[in-house]
Amino acid sequence: MRNKDKYFKALKESNGGCNEIELGEKLDLDENSTRQILTQLLSEYKIEYVENGFCEYSVMKTVKGRVR
Repeated sequence: MRNKDKYFKALKESNGGCNEIELGEKLDLDENSTRQILTQLLSEYKIEYVENGFCEYSVMKTVKGRVR
């Protein structure tokens, strides 16, 4: 899904400086499409929900596995 990838990239670049719905509107997405993309990104563990800041979603930091 191109819109999902485009939205994820824009979310990373905005670094929490833009509301998630407004960010979708800048990419010509309606609110419903933006919420569907957010749901997909949450289920893929690419973003997480945070209750502080202007944007309620944050890009997940990668966790490196332990080497045995």
